[in-house]
Amino acid sequence: LYVETPTHPPLALSFFIYLYLFAGDITQKGYEKKRSKLIRAYPPPLVNGPMSHRAPLGPPSAARFHRRRTSGTRDERYRSDVHTEAVQAVLARHVERKVAVPMPSKRRSLVVQTSMDAYTPPEEEAGPGDDMSGMEHWMSRPSQLGPAHLGSTSSSSSSTQSGGSGNAGRLADSLAHMHISHLNHSAPPDVTGYSSDSSHSHTERHHMANMGTIARNTQKYGNAERMETGDGVPVSSRVSAKIQQLVNTLKQPRRPPLREFFVDDFDELLEVQQPDPNQPRPEGAEMMPVRGEPLGVVTNWPPSLEAALQRWGTISPKAPCLTSLDTAGKPLYVLTYGKLWSRSIKLAYNILHKLGSKQEPMVRPGDRVALVFPNNDPVAFMVAFYGCLLAEVVPVPIEVPLSRKDAGSQQIGFLLGSCGVTVALTSDACHKGLPKSATGEIPQFKGWPKLLWFVTESKHLSKPPRDWFPHIKDANNDTAYIEYKTCKDGSVLGVTVTRIALLTHCQALTQSCSYTEAETIVNVLDFKKDVGLWHGILTSVMNMMHVISVPYSLMKVNPLSWIQKVCQYKAKVACVKSRDMHWALVAHKDQKDINLSSLRMLLVADGSNPWSISSCDAFLNVFQTKGLRTEVICPCASSPEALTVAIRRPVEDSSQPPGRGVLSMQGLSYGVVRVDTEERLSVLTVQDVGTVTPGGLVCVVKPEGVPQLCQTDEIGELCVCSIATGTSYYGLTGMTKNTFEVYPVSSSGGLISEYAFVRTGLLGFIGPGGLVFITGKMDGLIMVSGRRHNADDIVATALAVEPMKFVYRGRIAVFSVTVLRDERIVVVAEQRPDSTEEDSFQWMSRVLQAIDSIHGVGVFCLALVPANTLPKTPLGGIHLSEIKQLYLEGGLHPCNVLMCPHTCVTNLPKPRQKQPEIGPASVMVGNLVSGKRIAQASGRDLGQTDDNDQFLFLSEVLQWRAQTTPDHILYTLLSSRGAVSSSLTCLQLHKRAERVAALLMERGGLQEGDHVALVYPPGIDLIAAFYGCLYAGCVPITVRPPHPQNISTTLPTVKMIVEVSHSACVMTTAVICKLLRSKEAMATVDIRNWPPVLDTDDLPKKKPPALYKPTNPDGLAYLDFSVSTTGMLAGVQMSHNAVAAFCRSVKLQCELYPSREVAICLDPYCGLGFVLWCLCSVYSGHQSILIPPVELESNPALWLLAVSQLRVRDTFCSYSVMELCTKGLGLQTEALKARGLDLSRVRACVVVAEERPRMALTHSFSKLFKDLGLHPRSVSTAFGCRVNLAICLQGTSGPDPTTVYVDMRALRHDRYGNLSVSPVILTITFLFQVRIIIANPETKGPLGDSHLGEIWVHSAHNGSGYYSGYGEEVLQSDHFNSRLSFGDTQTVWARTGYLGFLRRTELTDANGERHDALFVVGALEEAMELRGMRYHPIDIETSVIRAHKSIVECAVFPWTNLLVVVVELEGSEQEALDLVPMVTKAVLEEHYLIVGVVVVTDIGVIPINSRGEKQRMHLRDGFLQDQLDPIYVAYNM
Repeated sequence: LYVETPTHPPLALSFFIYLYLFAGDITQKGYEKKRSKLIRAYPPPLVNGPMSHRAPLGPPSAARFHRRRTSGTRDERYRSDVHTEAVQAVLARHVERKVAVPMPSKRRSLVVQTSMDAYTPPEEEAGPGDDMSGMEHWMSRPSQLGPAHLGSTSSSSSSTQSGGSGNAGRLADSLAHMHISHLNHSAPPDVTGYSSDSSHSHTERHHMANMGTIARNTQKYGNAERMETGDGVPVSSRVSAKIQQLVNTLKQPRRPPLREFFVDDFDELLEVQQPDPNQPRPEGAEMMPVRGEPLGVVTNWPPSLEAALQRWGTISPKAPCLTSLDTAGKPLYVLTYGKLWSRSIKLAYNILHKLGSKQEPMVRPGDRVALVFPNNDPVAFMVAFYGCLLAEVVPVPIEVPLSRKDAGSQQIGFLLGSCGVTVALTSDACHKGLPKSATGEIPQFKGWPKLLWFVTESKHLSKPPRDWFPHIKDANNDTAYIEYKTCKDGSVLGVTVTRIALLTHCQALTQSCSYTEAETIVNVLDFKKDVGLWHGILTSVMNMMHVISVPYSLMKVNPLSWIQKVCQYKAKVACVKSRDMHWALVAHKDQKDINLSSLRMLLVADGSNPWSISSCDAFLNVFQTKGLRTEVICPCASSPEALTVAIRRPVEDSSQPPGRGVLSMQGLSYGVVRVDTEERLSVLTVQDVGTVTPGGLVCVVKPEGVPQLCQTDEIGELCVCSIATGTSYYGLTGMTKNTFEVYPVSSSGGLISEYAFVRTGLLGFIGPGGLVFITGKMDGLIMVSGRRHNADDIVATALAVEPMKFVYRGRIAVFSVTVLRDERIVVVAEQRPDSTEEDSFQWMSRVLQAIDSIHGVGVFCLALVPANTLPKTPLGGIHLSEIKQLYLEGGLHPCNVLMCPHTCVTNLPKPRQKQPEIGPASVMVGNLVSGKRIAQASGRDLGQTDDNDQFLFLSEVLQWRAQTTPDHILYTLLSSRGAVSSSLTCLQLHKRAERVAALLMERGGLQEGDHVALVYPPGIDLIAAFYGCLYAGCVPITVRPPHPQNISTTLPTVKMIVEVSHSACVMTTAVICKLLRSKEAMATVDIRNWPPVLDTDDLPKKKPPALYKPTNPDGLAYLDFSVSTTGMLAGVQMSHNAVAAFCRSVKLQCELYPSREVAICLDPYCGLGFVLWCLCSVYSGHQSILIPPVELESNPALWLLAVSQLRVRDTFCSYSVMELCTKGLGLQTEALKARGLDLSRVRACVVVAEERPRMALTHSFSKLFKDLGLHPRSVSTAFGCRVNLAICLQGTSGPDPTTVYVDMRALRHDRYGNLSVSPVILTITFLFQVRIIIANPETKGPLGDSHLGEIWVHSAHNGSGYYSGYGEEVLQSDHFNSRLSFGDTQTVWARTGYLGFLRRTELTDANGERHDALFVVGALEEAMELRGMRYHPIDIETSVIRAHKSIVECAVFPWTNLLVVVVELEGSEQEALDLVPMVTKAVLEEHYLIVGVVVVTDIGVIPINSRGEKQRMHLRDGFLQDQLDPIYVAYNM
């Protein structure tokens, strides 16, 4: 430590960082409507940049700089010019490094800005000298766009807002217009150029628009083209350039990760913090407890405080005791000692005798009573306090509750309740100001006990009888008063102070401050607690002093008022906080006649705060010329538990100047005192707070664990042993023991004293000469990766970042939250209404850099909230614990958020290294040795044949049925009201099909083998057209018709399928024909380029000359075109053989016979849905009741009512139908029961899907409709895929579905382990004639039981290959004709592209064998390789949806090694930014992954296909092409 005299601090220089930033991403939606309104709010850009109109253009004079520095724009508690310089120097270094941080994107409606012209900054916030010359200089620089930006064709459509220079603005404008025109005239996708992508399934990649209309809004974007540069970044996109920018930023060297060690794949251990071998360690000897000077015995000291009041009230009744001031600074009332004495007696009598009845008084001696007085009424408070002391009741002073829902007021209520308070004393004015109910009564505040409000004004009180007199005893161990204390977590405790402690504390303060009778003291502090109470209410009475109480309301109007009172009353002592000194500095320049020579002591109550030193120095600097002496400034350290711990004495001789230490911030973070030089950037300068108070013994102990003494150069918690401390937390014995009954031990383990010590909650050390230094508070301590940081220090660094134009000083909260088993720092600040998006973002990114460099710690989240939205304490400060609670619940509603998980989360598990593959022989031997069988299984063989099984072709089956059972009804179509809208018998279908065949041959002129696109709504026309094609020898392709409300996005899909399938003609209805020729359709796709379109509403009457007789069973029956979940369009060829085998398997599995009825609520365009809708009834002869899913939008109960009324036993649906019923009918089960809905006859309700079974949805559905008779075991899931439309289908006689709980960590490593209850996966029964094997997708080798691998299938009804009109047969051979690399190399398998595993269950099948169950985990092409592990999107999405109540849907996809999370927000746009921290935290905690980009969108943006499956790749392309119109996009750093 070295000693110095304060010198004039050098000028703080302002540096600016240039960040390569875009303006906010604002998409086209609502652009024109809001444009004029928004532009009005901004002044036109001037030559020197948009900010220049606020700054003087001339060079700033030295005087202005001097004034600017003293006026200050930061929170006075943290003001430090030295620190500011350090921060600016750090930022200057970052400027040189040119770190680019991508700016978040906001929708325009979220950018709320006030007009610059209308805004004038408040006077106290910034002095007139706060010029913006630095800002102006920076703003006028031409924008330096890096190559990444020039590659993007857009900057922003809101360059007026972005505050770039003239050139940059013009460039941005031109780019923006270019971008907008590009979006408006985007052409339909070009389907002639195919790019093959080896890492994905080898099909033609056509990115599709959403074709489903079920339970979703229509899409906002359509044909997303893939336009890629060399590294896979689409060129037209602003978003992808930002992501590239983010990737580049993340590549920059960061803090080294923690020391890694080998992690077993199975137990993914998080990195454990290893101590840094180079970290500083304490080297000093063990400290000795330091004793304050002995408490002197003065003969005339009173035996108790009440005795003192009695003495002065009777000897000097006219002596002034307290002067209160009004808001103009005029004396409002002078309370004399005589008045205080008489009024206190009167109140004491009334408290004891006038509340309740004579027999049952409400208040007895020893009871607790609340004191509720505002800060501008010290007189009433003082009378009430001494009235309570005289009545021997215990006063509990609290703040005035402003409203019923005050932040923290509930906790005050708990304190009052636990203290058993039933009476609240208050003043008349305060009583009138409390919130009232309609009847005029004061309502009960939230969490408060029922109180009787008692007004203490004399006029409301009865006079005590002549013979009544309070009993004045000597000070004893009874409780004198209870002071409230708010903890870090927001809870409020009551610290009890006994009468002897109260008296001893007053004596100690009198001795240290050398108080004498009739001195005048000016008090600016809160007189209800802490230093203000101890000096201004208690010690002053003991010494008959005169207190001038300056209310906070006066200080706000006139910050100099306290100095004026010191001059006016020639006050000897003033009690202030550093903020009062700071405000006086701001305001002093207009004052001429200030003379502070009367002051002998300026008590700085928050002098223990490390940041108070600069206020003290600056104040002394300015006022030394006005008579202020150096030794007058006396900082003190205190806490509610230990009262005054140390205080600097006002010594007369200045031979011993105050001590100060310049400490290394890094040393402090390890709890070690290391003296540094002021030249270093990361230092903390602290001043001493004097010596230990008289009669006290102080030691420093380790903050955690056993209270062992620290070494001399070690930071620890100060503990005090003295009579003058608090004695307990009222009613909390456990916490009292930990705080008030501490017995420190030496390193040898022995007690250092037989008396108990009290923990002060202050961190510090004791320097040379017994001087006490405080470096922080236990409540503000944040432990990150084993290092300690102080919240106040971080606030100070944030506030030292210039310019402070964007946030309010004093409205910054810093706290820590636990994420991934370590503390993470969160900074929340209030943003000024006039700051632009870009300014705020600049400030935020610079704050992050400053904190990172100076404290060596990353910030997890930095959030800016709108002005005046943070919860306040009754005194106007911010309520930290309430802010933290809001953050944790996702209820802060910030307007700007910057998350930095990449920077500060360093304890992720080690990325998995791929192990070398094991050879075939080893695998075989390994499986034999471990007793594992190869993971393979098969369905039952087909049994005896039926009559119709003799036919190989469906067209023959239909002709046979038309002859044998002509009037048997095959199909019934239901309308949205549940009525039969049409039906078809075998003969009717045959006749209609013949006429369709005639139409094709005559009008279409089609040849055998030509392809025909069938564009029909779900119904009977589609079925007739299909069989008509078979009769004519053509190959049908079913295509979903375009949506009339959404032609622009759905018609290109239709055109694409027609083109890719090489259709020779299109068949459709008259309505759709008209739609295709409408203006809207022609604007999207020109129908004149299409093949001929035939309208089948008007069929020829005659039959065709002859029906086509197929001869080749392996010939093409139809093409099954569909869009995979990854947005790829593929057509699978289905042969006649496969179709017949498929129909036969379904018939046997589901026991379908002509007498059966089956309800089908599926889309009839592809997969199993098409087979059930069009083919199975003709093959099996059962009646199909067709329910188009689109009808459920208007009538959600249609499907279930039809099943109930028609007594159907088997029904098929999709997940979207099930979801619609679950959500739409959830609250109507009673009403449906009343309508007679009965599902007890249903024996099979099968969900048709191509994904992992959605357990949560099927469970909800079963549970919901259980009361309506639905048996849970009847609900099951079918599984099919492109190569085989139905691998698994729950039959009527199969075993029940099995559920396994899978360990999510094992899945990431391509294994399955049943350790934890993570995703639930359901098994399904195989269809007849299906063989399954699990193979390694890379090596194509067979895997053992319970190993995760690709599902391969061998079956008669596999597809025969992808249809490609371009001769790319190589692609299909891999998917449809694969062979194992070892083992059974002869069998030909089809690769499903899905990961799963086989497991033998305890159940038996029909043959009595144990049943093999297949568990589907997810699609290979959707699985994401991140950090060397395989993640399934559904698992991450499930975690995200649980993260916040406003997230209704979610989709994730990877992009350039970053995880992108898209969430749909249900609620106001103001909640959008709440989701970013919640989503980031949920994915980190549950999956050990860092989210790169969070996109918040409206409901209905995530595209789903007709089966209700999310199309994540299509969403990805929409996002990268800037077509989502997101509410907010956050790029996590």
